[in-house]
Amino acid sequence: MEPILNIVNVCKDFVFHHQQGTQIQVLEKLSLKFFPGQASVLIGPSGSGKSTLLRMIYATYRTGKGKILVRHRKQSVDIATACPGLIYEIRRETIGYVSQFLRVVPRISALDTVIEPLILRNMDPSLARNKGRQILARLGIPETLWHLSASTFSGGEQQRINLARGFIAPYPILLLDEPTASLDPTNRAIVLELIQEAVQKGSCVLGVFHNKSDQEKIADRTIDLSKNGLSQKGLSQNNLFPKPHQPMEA
Repeated sequence: MEPILNIVNVCKDFVFHHQQGTQIQVLEKLSLKFFPGQASVLIGPSGSGKSTLLRMIYATYRTGKGKILVRHRKQSVDIATACPGLIYEIRRETIGYVSQFLRVVPRISALDTVIEPLILRNMDPSLARNKGRQILARLGIPETLWHLSASTFSGGEQQRINLARGFIAPYPILLLDEPTASLDPTNRAIVLELIQEAVQKGSCVLGVFHNKSDQEKIADRTIDLSKNGLSQKGLSQNNLFPKPHQPMEA
């Protein structure tokens, strides 16, 4: 099986111009392959590049050197050099991303915020709203709040809106940056179920989880980005697929 995401000799550093051009290298010659139906967890100390790698895959950060090859519409696309229009298309269809924070648009209801990915895919609005109601209810957001802007919600509620938006549409690649942070045990368990369901349907999930119990529950593969060098635990290179699955079309 071909990888759906192939990271080839990727390097990334940051230059702090307000500190006399101080340069910090975060990632150096990183090469990894990711496959459909596989859940991978990034670990390592703060500053080791976990969130940076997710943002590079999503093209929020530029790639310093190397390639980030994504299978999109059955073609291999280098995120590092793709034009903005193609990046937008890939985000709409192929790569989903749940960050630590929800970007709230004032006067837009929580329900409309959640279903936007479906509307962008031209789903019938009534069907999209039905799906939105289902996932909001599953994540414990009271129906009395659905018509309100998420800007009025608590931090934990905003995180659940963020997760509902991230999981409402199927993505061949799903990036998760601390998706269970700020959640109570009940909602944490629901999110882990959503992740497992996505993997079973063929999504390639790549996430950052600081809770070790969460890591153990979803990870087929653990990737350590510590400064001591890249190491991997879990599945061997010859046994990357612990469960049968139906790969998604990318």
